[in-house]
Amino acid sequence: MISDRSLEVLRAIVNDYIETREPVGSKTLLERHQLGVSSATIRNDMAILEEEELITAPHTSSGRVPTDKGYRLFVDRLNEVKKLNQAERVAIETFMAGSTDLDETLGRTVRLLAQLTNQVAMVQYPTLGRAKVQTVELIPISPSRVLLVLVTDSERVQEHVINLGQPVDADFIADLRSRLATTLIGAPLTSVADKLDGFVAGFVSSRADNVRLIVDGLLAEVDANRQEKIIMAGAANLVRREQDFAGNIGSVLEAIEEQVILLRLMGEMQAEQHGVGVRIGRENQVEPLSNTTIMVSGYETQGQEIAKLGVLGPTRMDYSSNIAAVRAVASYLSKTLGN
Repeated sequence: MISDRSLEVLRAIVNDYIETREPVGSKTLLERHQLGVSSATIRNDMAILEEEELITAPHTSSGRVPTDKGYRLFVDRLNEVKKLNQAERVAIETFMAGSTDLDETLGRTVRLLAQLTNQVAMVQYPTLGRAKVQTVELIPISPSRVLLVLVTDSERVQEHVINLGQPVDADFIADLRSRLATTLIGAPLTSVADKLDGFVAGFVSSRADNVRLIVDGLLAEVDANRQEKIIMAGAANLVRREQDFAGNIGSVLEAIEEQVILLRLMGEMQAEQHGVGVRIGRENQVEPLSNTTIMVSGYETQGQEIAKLGVLGPTRMDYSSNIAAVRAVASYLSKTLGN
């Protein structure tokens, strides 16, 4: 257990290293921070921090840099995070306003988060297990073609044009739409296939082929929801900070392209203090990501978390500002989806 004074020294080292990327020595700490102690006392505190493996000395410098363990203690002891300023709040509200569907909303969200943090931003699509059918619509677009529209309660809209191969009348489409709505609205997507089992048999044989085509199209849209995915923005932010990855930027970029890895990590992470989960360096347990930090927060509709968003960047990042940005954007996204 380190003392409060040693913790203050650690905070000063972390903040200076984040700002300058230069190893931090006792002389720098004495000059830049009002620690109220002598240089000898600071050196003693740094020796304690090094013994606790919270800081380490790069072989080329007499200064010290934080370790993963040091960053972890720094984050765990963050009493408060930086608040977004008025300009940042207005930018979020303006950027998020006017989205017309889930795809556009999530696209705006991920670009906004990348801009606010200068990291790689990630937004997970709502998963099948949590989504329910909100609307099923059939819209005739020609005598033999209909537009199938499936809307979930997570605001995901999917459309599929179905060619029926023969003209059908408006009364049939209206009847089919009504029966589908009665059967499916409010049902979890995971139960749609079971609910439609035997659905075709409820129609006269002359309509069975038409109904089967529409049911197959609907099941295809449901199946598309099963494919968990992440949209990302800001990969160029990592490239600009290549020096923070010890010459390993290529493997980092390859790892984040493997969405399975990120989906697993995001799924495992839970909110910590300030409502954001943080994994630092080797806590990620994925070798190519051992020099990265991942921050994640959930977003909601109707009071229930439906998916997560976050950022990925080097361990040398502004933790306080990035935690605040992730938390704020998750909150604004939840409000947007709830409207």
